[in-house]
Amino acid sequence: METHGTIAPASLDEAEAAFDRVGPTAQVVVRETAKAMEFDREEYSERVTGDVVETVRNALFAESLSVTVGTRDEFDDWRAAHEDYEVVELGNPDVERVAWHAVPFAETVLATTFQNEEDAAVSTLRRNAFGRVYRDTLLGEEPERDESPAADDDAAETDDAAGADR
Repeated sequence: METHGTIAPASLDEAEAAFDRVGPTAQVVVRETAKAMEFDREEYSERVTGDVVETVRNALFAESLSVTVGTRDEFDDWRAAHEDYEVVELGNPDVERVAWHAVPFAETVLATTFQNEEDAAVSTLRRNAFGRVYRDTLLGEEPERDESPAADDDAAETDDAAGADR
């Protein structure tokens, strides 16, 4: 098993603090991107909105979530040790590899299966965790379903894996 990412909040307070910490980074990323795109002051004021910065903040948070990657047996062992967790599993249950993110304060674990494309699976899982759990918790918005093809396919193989927050 291996773990990717740094944000693994055990409590709602920890999730909120981590979300707050990525806010200033989102502002810098947007500002530097606009600068690289040579926006003048007028274009910057017109195009860089609070929604743009919020989208970047959401994506930075989601893409930093801690994800465990392992075999089906390792995931099944984790589930056996965490019987109280609701399981949201995407993909085909017969695929050998699984990526998962546990949300202790929601007693939920989200998982996606994959065969070869680990990076795509991890990114898809992170977007789903944000959309299904964190968005509502942190922003008070309704959870969203990932509309990417990988959400319903047997394996999380998609060119949209690094796509924006949905």
